[in-house]
Amino acid sequence: MPDIHDPSQLLRQQLAADPGGILEAVAARAGVSLRAVIACLPEAMRSFAAGAHAEAAMADIADWGEVTMLVHTEDLVLECKGPVPRGSFGRGYFNLGGGSPIGGHIRLDRCAEIAFVRRPFMGSGDSCAAIFLNGDGGAMFKIFVGRDAARALRADQVERFSALRARLCGAA
Repeated sequence: MPDIHDPSQLLRQQLAADPGGILEAVAARAGVSLRAVIACLPEAMRSFAAGAHAEAAMADIADWGEVTMLVHTEDLVLECKGPVPRGSFGRGYFNLGGGSPIGGHIRLDRCAEIAFVRRPFMGSGDSCAAIFLNGDGGAMFKIFVGRDAARALRADQVERFSALRARLCGAA
């Protein structure tokens, strides 16, 4: 019998029944980190890689083509579609090069883990995201596999996502 006083057990049950909600909202309601919520998703939907692989992950993702980069704060969900530019370190940041709507300066050294999440999302079919997590268990940013004109996940990117997840997390 499940322990109803164990919040992670309750989250596991809720997420097994309905894994397609906004994970940040689940975390806020439960009073836990995003990382804790991801860890409660069914095992087949998530895996984790060490943050030490963040630069390698970004280099791989730079070859995927158009993706959606998302930053979700309490006050904003910002989405930007485009290819992830190749980055390089300088002045304490991982600086994304030009030539894309996606650009900026990331404190990639603060990445504690990368969560690879494939799950249904709000009735729109599967989603695949690499979620770069900081040491507090919050999302630094997320990179979602792109969709084609019919809103289906791009098969080539799903293959890349799966291969990167297998390489960084072990066979899934």
